[in-house]
Amino acid sequence: MNYKIADTVFSLTTVHGYSRSRLADYVSDGTPELGIASTAADVRAERARLGQDGSDGFIEFLFVQRKLSDYLVGKDTLLFHGSALAYDGNCYIFAAPSGTGKSTHSRLWRELLGDRVVMVNDDKPFIRVGETCTVFGSPWDGKEHLSSNTSFPLRAICFLERSDVNHIEPLDAQAAIPRLFAQAYRQEAADKILRLVTKIADTVMLYRLCCNMSPDAARLSLEAMSGASAEEKTNRRVRYDL
Repeated sequence: MNYKIADTVFSLTTVHGYSRSRLADYVSDGTPELGIASTAADVRAERARLGQDGSDGFIEFLFVQRKLSDYLVGKDTLLFHGSALAYDGNCYIFAAPSGTGKSTHSRLWRELLGDRVVMVNDDKPFIRVGETCTVFGSPWDGKEHLSSNTSFPLRAICFLERSDVNHIEPLDAQAAIPRLFAQAYRQEAADKILRLVTKIADTVMLYRLCCNMSPDAARLSLEAMSGASAEEKTNRRVRYDL
């Protein structure tokens, strides 16, 4: 069976059915440019590599994610840990370490805006990096499986921090690049990932949001990020070395 994610068609052969069921919304009749195949031995090796519990089918699903992500880095596309949603035709990503509240903040946006919001991916969207950045849905979408097979231009990335008082501020590229790098999937391509996240920092709006879990926090971030004009983004081209 062939599938298409982030404008890339690939064939997939797996031992278990879990990956195929999760990829059902991404079936494609296009010609594959990549083949991904797994064996029982690959699943055992992936489990040992991750040190993670879960069914063999789930571990195989993570194997497929790794193989696809490694390939897509070569196409200037990275897997990013964040909750991505689209509003009025633009995508916004909320990023933070696990458990900080990015999924909760996305839920507050959905409650505030209703069907004006499209949930792109609640955990691991793909970002294609170029003169503009584009966010793609993927089936690796978190515990609630909130995602869609769609894509939108990326307008802003917001890094969340817990606080009793809601406050949002622009984040300059120098401060944002280590945070972007920390949320990007990477194996052996650290130098390439660093170049991609530096390009993201040069291209999209970046924010730091200190927030609680109230609807007021969502109103604040919505007003700041959707209301900012492109001209407000200064030239922030930087170099950041590991």
